[in-house]
Amino acid sequence: MQKIEREIRGIPFFLLVEYLEEMGGIVIEKGHVKGPGWEVHLARIEPFRIGSLEVGQSRLDIEIEDHQVDEFMEVFGKKTLRAGG
Repeated sequence: MQKIEREIRGIPFFLLVEYLEEMGGIVIEKGHVKGPGWEVHLARIEPFRIGSLEVGQSRLDIEIEDHQVDEFMEVFGKKTLRAGG
């Protein structure tokens, strides 16, 4: 079992939960999603600020079986990938 911590900016909290549900997770309670071989605790954290610009942030604490890490992170990474310009 591995523990992974991630901070994600600019993706709404509800959308992160939706992505985890699409990956087979079930919402246990607000901010806690459990899937096959993994569990994620989500929390809103202080917004990231650059001058007057403010961007929402979330913290994810992921507990996952060792053999699932690569596939989980690849799929979740694609879902949270954003292009900027």
